[in-house]
Amino acid sequence: MILKANQSHINNLLEITKACAQHMEKAGVFQWNSTYPNRAAFKNDVNRGELYIYMHDKKVVGSIVISTFMDAEYKTVEWLTQTTNHYYIHRLAVHPEFQGKGIARKMMDFAENMARQYNVASVRLDTFSKNLRNQRFYEARGYQKLGNIYFPKQSEFPFYCYEYVL
Repeated sequence: MILKANQSHINNLLEITKACAQHMEKAGVFQWNSTYPNRAAFKNDVNRGELYIYMHDKKVVGSIVISTFMDAEYKTVEWLTQTTNHYYIHRLAVHPEFQGKGIARKMMDFAENMARQYNVASVRLDTFSKNLRNQRFYEARGYQKLGNIYFPKQSEFPFYCYEYVL
């Protein structure tokens, strides 16, 4: 079940993203670190009403941010559609113990269906250039890779931007 998150969920989400970071590091993917994702980002997501959680047996096991706000880093990307009415996906996470069960797919289905419901032009996101698993996941869903952006506090390597036109 997917629900809107509140402040009481943030500690759970920090545990989940820490477990995800450790899981990715074991695979040689250094996407998330001690500075990101962080409490301030999740608090902001909740305050803007953009953070959703995935519940399994009354336990938070995943999260997704569905935002209408475009980060400054995205302004250099040549998007497929005019920048007017879009959703931006951030911090999609599923606890490693629950990965491979279709939860990320369900959360992306939820975001894309919400975008259709509100007549949003496209869904945009970024994923780490070294995270091949995520790249395959988004490309299999029809997302098109468009350009690179950088988050220096996270990595010296680029993040790839993707867009899915609805």
